[in-house]
Amino acid sequence: MTTYQIQCHLKYKIVQPTEFIFMVQTAHHSDQNILEEQLSFNLPVAWHEFQDSNHQNRHIRLHVEPCDHFEVNYSATVERHPAINVELQQNLNEVVVSDLPDEVLPYLLASRYCNSDLLVDMANRSFGWMTSGYPRVKAIEQWIYNNIFYVSGSSDQFTTATDVLIHRAGVCRDFAHLGIALCRALGIPARMVVGYVEIEKFLPDFHAIFEAYLEGGWVLFDPTRLAPVENLIRIGTGMDAGDVAFSTFYGEIELIKIEPVITEQLVR
Repeated sequence: MTTYQIQCHLKYKIVQPTEFIFMVQTAHHSDQNILEEQLSFNLPVAWHEFQDSNHQNRHIRLHVEPCDHFEVNYSATVERHPAINVELQQNLNEVVVSDLPDEVLPYLLASRYCNSDLLVDMANRSFGWMTSGYPRVKAIEQWIYNNIFYVSGSSDQFTTATDVLIHRAGVCRDFAHLGIALCRALGIPARMVVGYVEIEKFLPDFHAIFEAYLEGGWVLFDPTRLAPVENLIRIGTGMDAGDVAFSTFYGEIELIKIEPVITEQLVR
């Protein structure tokens, strides 16, 4: 197992009374084990934690009155379990719809950002003839990496998978949305995963990838190739980015700073 130290710092200016929902805590998931964690704020606020019913993501809800500086600080020490053997992954088959578990079926549907219903013809022309299972999803990941440029600021909160395909540019969430949409268009359940991972070439930020449901369970893929998927510490899972925003707010605010940092702990 590998142990990681997480430090997440968010700073806001609160212009008017605002209700916040944060999702910055690491997930309770079979891939990882939380050894310790701490959540704090620079102001005395009443808050509580809850889990959404669909994905059991951990959310923090609180209310903040207008102020010049409101800060959220989260720290955690998390163990990441070893990744599955790559040779075993390469032999994973797709699961026919009739054999999918009930809880997996929704991940075949088109969603707000993953409009897979518009990509069925393109997906079948490009990938339908390929060996099904892990090799086909890996080919989708490789195609996105080869054909979509990673360009900061090239998309916004309205950008869908088809927009990314047309403009051939996006950021990590856009790469993930396209991967999810292409998988769903081929009848492969897929969903978004966000988390903490160290990426050397960019400023600290949250990272989005996707996972596809294959024989034996969910398998992670990252079309950006910015970091090994086995290094990602999961925060949340969802149909698309609409389910896994690190911050949702109702009010007027200004984001001053976002700094999620993860480092591998050295064992002595």
